[in-house]
Amino acid sequence: MKQTTLIFFSCLLISMVTYAQDFSAFQPKQLIHRGDTLPYRILYPENYDANGQYPVLFFLHGAGERGNDNAKQLMHGGDLFLSDSVRKAFPAIVVFPQCPADSYWSNVGIQSQEGGGREFYFRTGGRPSAGMALFLRLVKDVLKNEAVDEQRVYIGGLSMGGMGTYEALRRKRKVFAGAFAICGGDHTSNVKKYAKIPLWIFHGEQDDVVPSTHSHAIVAELTRLGAHPKYTFYPTANHNSWDAAFAEPDLLPWLFSQTKK
Repeated sequence: MKQTTLIFFSCLLISMVTYAQDFSAFQPKQLIHRGDTLPYRILYPENYDANGQYPVLFFLHGAGERGNDNAKQLMHGGDLFLSDSVRKAFPAIVVFPQCPADSYWSNVGIQSQEGGGREFYFRTGGRPSAGMALFLRLVKDVLKNEAVDEQRVYIGGLSMGGMGTYEALRRKRKVFAGAFAICGGDHTSNVKKYAKIPLWIFHGEQDDVVPSTHSHAIVAELTRLGAHPKYTFYPTANHNSWDAAFAEPDLLPWLFSQTKK
């Protein structure tokens, strides 16, 4: 028993060290604004030139990665941007903020249903959540203080972060050149505010957490407004459709080819 316990903790320690090594290139930072703190991790391009101009991508995580450890938000997507091939092909600044545990990226009401499942009530106005307000401040600070090409500012997210992506687009539609949203949702009345921004929407048709009907509705409304969104619906994928989306070979080439009109 002692030997088994020792092996278990040794493996756990190795796993923790590997995790830290995997993401150590993402520098830990924090935004402090009016007494509130937003942790974030930032990955600079190799051979970063502070006097240069680089595209920047902001990535919004899901509800399960909220907190203040400044680590969990890298769980989904962090490894994608650390791969040598991606860093060489797309030298960019990549920012992963972490939403506070008691907040939400999107200003949405959530109601649990009898028998399981949840209903999402997306809002069309009002003040942003605490998490979104801090995030928008972070965007402003990064654009001001880093070597950013302001014609190539992007945003993406999954689940709660997909919802936050739509909200950020409607609140700051003049900032972003392109976006992707995975298993998210929004009120269709908001869609007209970001209809001119190139957008790729992903969702699993078997999603039992955030129904794919939310993404279908956004695609339909964008199309009705004359936009031409990209969209990919995975017939057998559940909520973790981000695995398939991150594996799409055209995702990053498409995203980083967008330039603000």
